[in-house]
Amino acid sequence: MIGILRFVGLMNAAVWFGATVFFTIGAWPAFFSQEMRHLLGENNYPYFSEAIAQIVITSYAHLHLVCSIVALLHAAAEWLYLGRNLPKFGWGLLLTLFFCGLVTGYGLQPKIKELHTRKFARNYAPEVRKAAAESLPLWRGMAQTINIAMIAGLAVYVWRVAHPVTTAKFVAPIKFQS
Repeated sequence: MIGILRFVGLMNAAVWFGATVFFTIGAWPAFFSQEMRHLLGENNYPYFSEAIAQIVITSYAHLHLVCSIVALLHAAAEWLYLGRNLPKFGWGLLLTLFFCGLVTGYGLQPKIKELHTRKFARNYAPEVRKAAAESLPLWRGMAQTINIAMIAGLAVYVWRVAHPVTTAKFVAPIKFQS
């Protein structure tokens, strides 16, 4: 059981970290690259590249949520099964990563999607469209900044899962007899 528990925790951490690194460093810049501009064409590029990004971001937010819940359950299972308390730093790190994912996926991204709609919808006034176009990079930047911070936090989390502190809490100390 201990081996399975450790394997689940390590695989979850690896998937979570790998997905975050790939999305932040690999996929996200690709949506706004010159190759995407060339593929979609000048008329379609600004609208459809962001729309495609929104679809992928939704999947990424769901994956992040699932991985963070599995990590929290894994920490609780280690506590219950092995009697190993996760230090306050570990719980704080997991909860911070969980809430960062919630903020990014379910707080910032809906706002980015709304601004994207306002920027390109013809039924909004020109000043509303201009204001949305000006604030959109700020909101995207905030989301990317949180993703980069999550990479750092997840690197620490992967390290902690791969190198658990092994303390025997319930074993009596050995008594030497002379």
